[in-house]
Amino acid sequence: MSSATEAFRNAFKIPELKGRILFTLAMLAVYRLGSHIPTPGVDGAALAEMMKAGGGMFGFYDMFTGGNFANATIFALGIMPYISASIIIQLLVVVIPALEKLSKEGAEGQKKITEYTRYGTIALCLVQSIGVATYLQSMNTAGGPQIVTNPGIGFYLICIIAFTTGTAFIMWLGEQISEYGIGNGMSLIIFAGIAASLPRAMMDLGQLLSTRQISWIAVLFLFAAMVLVVAGVIMITTAQRRIPVQYPRQVKGRKMTGGARTYLPLRVNQAGVIPIIFASSLLMLPTMIAGAFSNPAVENFFSTYFAYHSLAYNLVYAALIIFFCFFYTAITFNPIEMAENMKKYGGVIMGVRPGKATAEYLNKVMTRVTVVGAFFLAGIALLPTLVQSQMPSLSYNVASFMGGTSLLILVGVALDTVRQIETHLTMRNYDGFLGSGGRRVRGRRL
Repeated sequence: MSSATEAFRNAFKIPELKGRILFTLAMLAVYRLGSHIPTPGVDGAALAEMMKAGGGMFGFYDMFTGGNFANATIFALGIMPYISASIIIQLLVVVIPALEKLSKEGAEGQKKITEYTRYGTIALCLVQSIGVATYLQSMNTAGGPQIVTNPGIGFYLICIIAFTTGTAFIMWLGEQISEYGIGNGMSLIIFAGIAASLPRAMMDLGQLLSTRQISWIAVLFLFAAMVLVVAGVIMITTAQRRIPVQYPRQVKGRKMTGGARTYLPLRVNQAGVIPIIFASSLLMLPTMIAGAFSNPAVENFFSTYFAYHSLAYNLVYAALIIFFCFFYTAITFNPIEMAENMKKYGGVIMGVRPGKATAEYLNKVMTRVTVVGAFFLAGIALLPTLVQSQMPSLSYNVASFMGGTSLLILVGVALDTVRQIETHLTMRNYDGFLGSGGRRVRGRRL
């Protein structure tokens, strides 16, 4: 029997861990059930057909919502408003001294910041609901399919109430999973939404094979590329630049402590998928603005310079991802504070003077490893577009599973969840997923 199978069996032998896993699965099931509740006043079938034909950035956004955006269900906004609000609050903590002070007040301070994040989520939901309602109404064409059956103020109110309530409920589900389940609740909800699109992607691929729009050789090539991308994502996600730090020995009473060499891990992909979310959100605005205006000149301008498959669009997309990688890393990684803490406890990096020199060294090393992570993220984000350009018959839903942001999220969330399960197992003297002779799932040294 494999170590992974034995580890899953061991997980259900621990009552607490078993309860957490079952609770998580139940909450995710509730989320998927809610994904089938339609928004009143919207023809979901007609909208899904138009979205399938259009694809582009809205197909990318729909991937995060698990198909809810394309079908205009009450979960159409998904968990993205909460993620955006969390990122904004996290950035404001660094900029606003009052929030920074609050973040250092322990559990009570974090509780207050979480409350601000919830308020920010509701505010973003209100704004995005109006934007989505405007976009849906603009899709009504004379003589064509009527996406919105009764446009007007009443439809705006329905969208605001339905979408805001739906996102608030998803946010509550995510918080319940984080507290009583296993893994990060918000990440698992995104994971469930993306994974729910996999059967549809396989069906689309099977249909292309049956109609001979794609060959078996091309399919085998796609799956081989997917395996290589998954391996690359695992390598970069777990990769670390470990800097050796030496702490002096200290005598406390009759005991001598310290004197050991430890490592300061610097993650290669410090920002995760946040740069891709930021960049895609910015580039969605021109498309939504173009849809809100009926002026042909405005629509022609945006369709020319912001076409999803255009070279200019993808260059800007890659540049924004790289920029946000460095920006987010600069916000969250403070080399001066780390150098001061090391100096306070007597820690030194071999060959580097304490204080300012240490801060400059950490900043230089972090910049170098961020270059690797930033270009990797940009390449991963552009991979589905590259695949579609070579195989035009593939839909974005299929191409996204052969490489891209969806695989990055799936692998990252799966690794994080496995780490947490393995922690529970090792705490109770059970073998983890790598068995007794293997190492735990941890960062990879680069």
